[in-house]
Amino acid sequence: MMPKTFAALIGILLAIGFGREIVAAGPESATPEEAIAKVREAVRFLHEKGASGFAEFNNSAGRWVWKDSYVFVYDCRLDKMIAHPIRPDLVGRSVMQIKDNNGKLLFKDLCKAGQEPRGGWVEYVWPKPGAGNLSRKLSYALTADIAFATGIQVSAGVYDDKLSLPELGKLLERMSDPSKYPAL
Repeated sequence: MMPKTFAALIGILLAIGFGREIVAAGPESATPEEAIAKVREAVRFLHEKGASGFAEFNNSAGRWVWKDSYVFVYDCRLDKMIAHPIRPDLVGRSVMQIKDNNGKLLFKDLCKAGQEPRGGWVEYVWPKPGAGNLSRKLSYALTADIAFATGIQVSAGVYDDKLSLPELGKLLERMSDPSKYPAL
């Protein structure tokens, strides 16, 4: 049996993976519910901490990275990546011209979706952490209310070939108003 500290170290190394990618410790994939909850939690965190909280989102072994997903923060108004735990090379760089392999300007769509009152979902193609190949990704975007800053958005995504955007819209509606949609 491994000592607890050694087991924790192994867990961190598995989470960090090789270089900048996460290597999932098991077959578990993030769920849309988790992505929504994490993004909302991150928005609340940034509302409380302000710009001083951005650095926490760059930690590849931190609380904003789980299963095969992660939270990233970007500024739609200033066109730049603010924080990304898996791709630190993107931090500080322009994001509006970033296209997926199908030519989709994904941050243009993320910025538009994040402006909706409840936020919104965007579908695109992106490398799945630890997999090395391109996958269909669905990311939830939401604007963060931060003092003295406008245009800040927070996103997290799931890798799924079956979910549809209308299904995710209904899920978002249920999670936004649980009084109308009691648990089954």
